Amino acid sequence: MRVHDAPGDVLGFLSFAEEHRFSDGLPLVPPTAELVDRAVAASGRDGDELVGVVTPANRGATVRAVAANAVMAGCPPALLPVVLAAVRAALEPRFNLQALTTTTHPVTPLVIVHGPVVDELGFNPAANTFGQGNRANAGVGRALRLVLQNIGEARPGETDRATHGGPTKYAYCIAENAAASPWPTFHDDRGGGSRGSRGAVTVVGGEGPHNVNDHGSTSAAGILRNVAGTMATLGCNNVYLRGQMLLVLSPEHAEVVARDGHDRRTVQQDLAARARVDVRGISPGNLERFRATAPHVFGDVPADGLVPMVDHPEDVLLLVAGGPGKHSVVVPTFGPTVAVTADVDAVQ
Repeated sequence: MRVHDAPGDVLGFLSFAEEHRFSDGLPLVPPTAELVDRAVAASGRDGDELVGVVTPANRGATVRAVAANAVMAGCPPALLPVVLAAVRAALEPRFNLQALTTTTHPVTPLVIVHGPVVDELGFNPAANTFGQGNRANAGVGRALRLVLQNIGEARPGETDRATHGGPTKYAYCIAENAAASPWPTFHDDRGGGSRGSRGAVTVVGGEGPHNVNDHGSTSAAGILRNVAGTMATLGCNNVYLRGQMLLVLSPEHAEVVARDGHDRRTVQQDLAARARVDVRGISPGNLERFRATAPHVFGDVPADGLVPMVDHPEDVLLLVAGGPGKHSVVVPTFGPTVAVTADVDAVQ
């Protein structure tokens, strides 16, 4: 890890960071040796331990280097284990980080924090969980982005070729609202409970959230029909690149769906069957491309056929999060990426 002789004041450091290209455009906390050492100590790890190799530059990320980026992002020391878990998860080959960081698609890793660590470290799983106002959510999401930019060198207009990008590329981190879930938690579904973990993170290669506004439905069938319609978006990658999609049900919607007898598996099955696009809405040029890319889906489909958005029910990831209100959220993914879970404080 390179050590810079940089200004210690915020404005001076901001100019220095912009000049040396490790700024995300917002003010940064100067990562002094004292602050970085404090974060490393809180993690209980050796600062020189290699967390992994970050694409596209294929540079090694040590615990100390990750800590420096977490400090710049505004994370207090206690959050470093969560940031390290997010980095480890994103570096798993099946997550396909190389493609996610170099594509023209507006995708970025969404960090979902779940398990006891949510309450322990003060993450916001409730109202405005995708939004501003919580240091833990914002800090962890921003820290991962800075690691990708400053260690992996995924820089806009260069290796990061996103046509438009999106505000999620500043920070994209939410937390499970376990207390509001009518079903066994997402944390348990991802194996965290059986491992007895303090908490875990799951990274999803996602677009920004797509709102599901449903103030009228009073049944599970109505809500899930509306969710399926939001999933069935012709412009998202999942239409032809397949892969997983994330559904974040609000507590109010989840309560109605559960009241009508659904559990996590039946919700997944229902949406896998309902969420379909009409082939007649696809342009001829795109349809030709889709037939070549996904012949198992589009090869024999009739001209007036319906195509499912996911290949398998388990490709619908289901989480309860958010606060009061009759809105839920669908997060389409890049397609060729798999959600990866890593325990907080796990030793490599």
